[in-house]
Amino acid sequence: MNLSVFGANKKLFHKILILKRITKYMEIKDLFPFMIYDDSCYYCSKFANIVRTLARKRILIVGQYSKIGMEIKSEIFPKNYDATRMFWFINDKIAYGGRAGILPLLLFILKGKRVTSLLRDVPLTDGNDCRTPEAFFTRIITLLSNSERIILK
Repeated sequence: MNLSVFGANKKLFHKILILKRITKYMEIKDLFPFMIYDDSCYYCSKFANIVRTLARKRILIVGQYSKIGMEIKSEIFPKNYDATRMFWFINDKIAYGGRAGILPLLLFILKGKRVTSLLRDVPLTDGNDCRTPEAFFTRIITLLSNSERIILK
């Protein structure tokens, strides 16, 4: 049996190459809508997985500490702004943070139009921090107490 250099992962390799080329030349406006979450937090990662399942890949979900997440945050948020306090749902006009993002996110999941992009398949990372019950309640309180809207230019 003759296998190529990449063997069974040849399709995956091509997908990664295409994804790398697309992200290099893609602008943020091509990614809307998307959600940014804290990918170092266990419960935030579970929340992102639930949103991904409900949205059926219509929303790009990106970790705040991933390469794409860092680029998005640097372009959308003002300098010296701490965007890691809450999750963000961002459409083409407004960035909704925390409590303000729950309703627009749910409405998009229920009524949103079909969006196709190769970037919808970006793998989610599961955070290892904050697996205790106290951390769960802290995250819920943080979600409900923090709320912000930023109008995009």
